[in-house]
Amino acid sequence: MSPQEFWPALIAANRGGQRRGIPSWCTAHPETLSAILRACRDSDDPILIEATCNQVNHEGGYTGMTPADFRRFIEGLAREAGVDPDRLILGGDHLGPNPWKRLPASEAMALAGDMVKAYVEAGFRKIHIDASMACGGETHVTEATIAERAAGLCAVAESVGALRGRVYVIGTEVPIPGGELEELDALTVTSPEATWRTYDLHRAAFAARGVAHAMDSVIALVVQPGVDMGNNQVFGYDKAKAAALSAVIGDIPGVVYEAHSTDFQTEAALTDLVATHFAILKVGPMLTFAFREAVFALAAIEARLNPAAPSGIVESLERVMDLSPEHWRGYVPQDDAEGLTRLFGLSDRIRYYWPRPEVQTALRRLFANVDDARVPPGLVSQFAGEMLLERSEPTLSQRLIAAKVEAVVTRYRRASGLDGTD
Repeated sequence: MSPQEFWPALIAANRGGQRRGIPSWCTAHPETLSAILRACRDSDDPILIEATCNQVNHEGGYTGMTPADFRRFIEGLAREAGVDPDRLILGGDHLGPNPWKRLPASEAMALAGDMVKAYVEAGFRKIHIDASMACGGETHVTEATIAERAAGLCAVAESVGALRGRVYVIGTEVPIPGGELEELDALTVTSPEATWRTYDLHRAAFAARGVAHAMDSVIALVVQPGVDMGNNQVFGYDKAKAAALSAVIGDIPGVVYEAHSTDFQTEAALTDLVATHFAILKVGPMLTFAFREAVFALAAIEARLNPAAPSGIVESLERVMDLSPEHWRGYVPQDDAEGLTRLFGLSDRIRYYWPRPEVQTALRRLFANVDDARVPPGLVSQFAGEMLLERSEPTLSQRLIAAKVEAVVTRYRRASGLDGTD
């Protein structure tokens, strides 16, 4: 099914009461992405992979990739995994002024427009427009201003020209990317009135900017269903508390909800989200968290093997995090648990450090030490949770990484109705 056919079919099925959704894989980590692609290899459904504005933008982002670079990167991984690149739907997440929010709004929005243009020109078909953040000198941004800025970014996208299957996601109640910065007592579920207000403000703003037709390409709204996560807490989905929010989507034509920060939800909660019209399930840190679990399990196995040249992978990670704290310091409280939180926190701040040369060298040594050894299956089971005997990946390190990441992929695919059952 082509992307232009996929979205109308998905929305109609979900709004009609069928268990139909799609996971949105939000990561730029190559080993994790390869494991995701291999896990989806034996089906024919579309694979939605999204890059965030901070990861990938026209200036390179923290990955060093432009949108065109990211597309080539993903398509290369897909071919290596035996997946037809035509199955890929690429999305841009939180596209707006966030990377430049310290600048005055006019400058930040101009740069955001350049970024949106780069994403659309690179063939990204799913564009999440997010202008909800205050920029330099602003203490508060009204919903009307957010919608006006979103309309401006949509106008930039539309100016690039027609791309079959291009769709938009809008919404002002957006969870913090990467998880909450501090522990919360509770979350407030978006009200039906706020949902309608978001839709109406965007509809008016799009019309004012001369892109009223683009509202027909809006497939989803981002709202707060009471789902979020931080380093040490997960707010599980309670469909009873979100019942009114779920019901109102039936009155808003042609859209479903997009659920952000669904990481670490149970499969039952994810299934409930899809059933209550949160048809797009975004997951990010949980994916690289699973990769980190695999690496630490391999490190524990390596320690028992007592190799002549240990990798020191955990020590290497801690060293680079000490030297470059910018990716974790603002997310980890300065308390007695700081060391544990930065390694094992659910927001997985480690994900920023895997590309560092020192860490990559330690990883290669770790994989070689484990893969070249005769590892008893009982030792594998002790740290991996299973013996990993019946798997296609040729090396133990590949089997363990695949098992950890695929467990996440399987949970989301089943909840989305992509396992062949209803």
